[in-house]
Amino acid sequence: MLVHLAYPPEADELASLQAQLDPAVSLTLGPARPTPAGYHVLVSGRAERADLTASPHLHTVIVPWAGIPLPLRQLLADFPHLALYNLHHNAAPVAELALALLLAAAKFIVPFDQSLRHHDWTPRYQPSPAGLLNDKTALILGYGAIGQRVARACAALGMQVLATRRQITQAGRDGVAEIHPPEALPHLLPQAHALIICLPQTPQTTGLLGAAELALLPAGAVLVNIGRGPIVDEAALYHALRAGHLRAAGLDVWYNYPAGVDDRRHTPASSFPFHELDNVVLSPHRGGATDETGRLRMTHLARLLNGLARGETVPGRVDLAAGY
Repeated sequence: MLVHLAYPPEADELASLQAQLDPAVSLTLGPARPTPAGYHVLVSGRAERADLTASPHLHTVIVPWAGIPLPLRQLLADFPHLALYNLHHNAAPVAELALALLLAAAKFIVPFDQSLRHHDWTPRYQPSPAGLLNDKTALILGYGAIGQRVARACAALGMQVLATRRQITQAGRDGVAEIHPPEALPHLLPQAHALIICLPQTPQTTGLLGAAELALLPAGAVLVNIGRGPIVDEAALYHALRAGHLRAAGLDVWYNYPAGVDDRRHTPASSFPFHELDNVVLSPHRGGATDETGRLRMTHLARLLNGLARGETVPGRVDLAAGY
């Protein structure tokens, strides 16, 4: 089975991948396509039409991260015979960041840190804005690989856990969370002291949480978003935080991103001044970034490619209609 990596990894990561591949798997490296193009599998999250038509043997496209970019999703609608896969190597790192954001936001770690850096102990002697999570309820939107890890962490903190998942039609339990279909959201939100968003962005989830939905949350709830920014209405989130209806938020995903390398040092993440709010922890969409992420990506990619070469049923297949 011939696999084309459109964007080759670093040399050490590539060596790690090659060491884990079955002998039946051969690699070619981009960004240029091989001539003639005979690859069976294309690993790329930014494939263009020419990449999908160049090889008559292409049967699988692998996006080497979680989520499908909208341009690729639209393009693949013209290629229904191609199987599409995601990699979920980042489940553990992203879940860990979700927990970090939850605790940092709920406990106001950042403003307390900033005060003490200026030798100001005043917050210690004032009423604390920090919230207690023990015996409270966490609601996790998106109970996949990341959401399930977050659920276990919340349960370990002494929280009751509710979750939504697309693939079920009625409520049930799995030993950690009480799982509901997405249609139950209006009933679940008033119970959620912590709302943790682990959803992909699709036409169904974009704008899922607006002013009306945020108003259903109990006063003093904490929101964490490690899914995609536009799942939550930008203006509604800012005003709920500024007004204090939301106690705090931890945000790793945003509404505006740098257009290029030259913009990385001066691009606001939103058209609203979230950076001026003390009750927001800001993170630059780095949930999956750790010093081991590259190794994890190669291990998961090798498992997927080896499984495909052996004709096995492998995890990570994407339902293009659903978007994940």
